[in-house]
Amino acid sequence: MTETTKDPLVIRHLDYLGPMAKQGGWRPDSMLPEIAFVGRSNVGKSSLLNKLMKRKAFARVSNTPGRTREIHFFDVNREFVLADLPGYGYARISKERKAEWRPLIEGYLKDSTKLWGVVQLLDVRHDPTDDDHTMLDFLADLGVPTIIAVTKVDKLPRPQMRERVEHLAKYLGLDPDQIVPFSAKTGEGRDDLASALVQLLAMPDWRSTT
Repeated sequence: MTETTKDPLVIRHLDYLGPMAKQGGWRPDSMLPEIAFVGRSNVGKSSLLNKLMKRKAFARVSNTPGRTREIHFFDVNREFVLADLPGYGYARISKERKAEWRPLIEGYLKDSTKLWGVVQLLDVRHDPTDDDHTMLDFLADLGVPTIIAVTKVDKLPRPQMRERVEHLAKYLGLDPDQIVPFSAKTGEGRDDLASALVQLLAMPDWRSTT
């Protein structure tokens, strides 16, 4: 971001509200709209959130993907609640634990009356996994507005990164402009994603139009 470019999402207030550990369990008593971030365990979600919020340790970056088992809620600027959902699809996690997570994740997405939209993360280097397809189909069935952010774009040469974004867009039936390329390392895409969130929050409740 250049000095003449205005930050679309200046983080003035960031407060951790607490975790939701099981379906139907505790959740914030807030009237604010919620935006959920979802993605498979090794997609780089924590690093993206740290960069997006401009905090070095906002979301804990674990060396063991799949360790987080709860939904964590954060009040952002007293304007919206960010919901950090557990990563899914990590192969080394037991079937029993996966069976616990799915009701938590899908139950939250289906039952939250304040859910305003979802940011679905995909690794730019790989095609969506079966777990990614399951989540994307679930979100499509709900009809919830979804932003697609592709992570780790710094790991590819720029021409190859552009090719991968175009490929993923075609693969998902989207226009390339509907995908936000993001690098937690360089900060590329931070303001684009922030701007997309601001636009999403300005939209009417999607449930009133379905």
